[in-house]
Amino acid sequence: MDAYQFEHPQYLYWLALIPAFLIVFWFTRVRAKAALRRFGELPLLTGLMPDFSPQRKHFKFYSLMVAVLFLVIAASGFKVGTKIEEMKKEGVELVIALDISNSMLAEDIQPNRMERSKQAISKLVDELTNDKFGLVVFAGDAFVQLPVTTDYAAAKMVLSTVDPKIAPNQGTAIGAAIKLAQQSFSTGDGKNRAIIIISDGENHEDDALLAVREANEKGIIVHTIGMGLSKGAPIPQRNGLKGSYRTNAEGEVVVSKLNESMLMQIAAEGGGTYIRASNTNTGLSELFKQIHKMDKTEFETKGFVEFEDQFQYFVAFALLFLLVEFILLDRKNKYLKRIRLFNSKEAIG
Repeated sequence: MDAYQFEHPQYLYWLALIPAFLIVFWFTRVRAKAALRRFGELPLLTGLMPDFSPQRKHFKFYSLMVAVLFLVIAASGFKVGTKIEEMKKEGVELVIALDISNSMLAEDIQPNRMERSKQAISKLVDELTNDKFGLVVFAGDAFVQLPVTTDYAAAKMVLSTVDPKIAPNQGTAIGAAIKLAQQSFSTGDGKNRAIIIISDGENHEDDALLAVREANEKGIIVHTIGMGLSKGAPIPQRNGLKGSYRTNAEGEVVVSKLNESMLMQIAAEGGGTYIRASNTNTGLSELFKQIHKMDKTEFETKGFVEFEDQFQYFVAFALLFLLVEFILLDRKNKYLKRIRLFNSKEAIG
């Protein structure tokens, strides 16, 4: 339920000009300082030009950039929701159970299994329209990271925080994740519900097959995606040292391999599909196409039905900063010299 929207979101790409202008500005200032140094010491030159204020140049430039920011937002047609109503929608309910154990840091899938999974889920959320989405994460235990919702902006925000560090216990409890995903769905039959397990399949904690059978008896389809390659890869240490990997009690480097047979069994028991991810395709989009062919159920949700234009406020702020940039001179005003708004002791820059 987005509380705001942009009528012309394509204009937001113009915001990329701001960092470009910042780079050009600082580059020209560095070159200007270098040129002045050829004529003498900067403190000496500053004393010869007491009315010159480099801080004013900076302030004028930053005022201009803020004005550009507000103008771009105004041009994009920024609107704020003003009226909320109950709406009926038809869609499916989808819960993704994402493995966040340390083995998901292995880099056989680039940049690593975890980041690749998050990127794929983020793209999936972008494709959702009237569907409900939830996220369960698991390692040694499972917990709900995002309850089933239609707030896709919140979903992407929560997804960005997912990391193995948030798991209190390491391990891979796929069964616990499946059970918790079942509980995350709204009440009713399961003909429009699906769970997608994204994992390397190294289940160490529980009976995942028993959990998936229980889910399938309720009409919930369980799909699996194998995140990793069969040859495996070492698990990087998170100590900032490149090339440092986890070792076992004997000091040998631990290699995490994809347990494909486990994930295939889970998908078979859950009436779903197993897909092995690769460096070119995670398979999540393919599964989503299958899920969209499922029966859809009508549900009620709240959403903004009326939006009010807010561009005029951004135009006003932009004009204000443009006015400041226009009236502010590079040199000190002789009538305002005593007002030390800008510190003039800094060297020319």
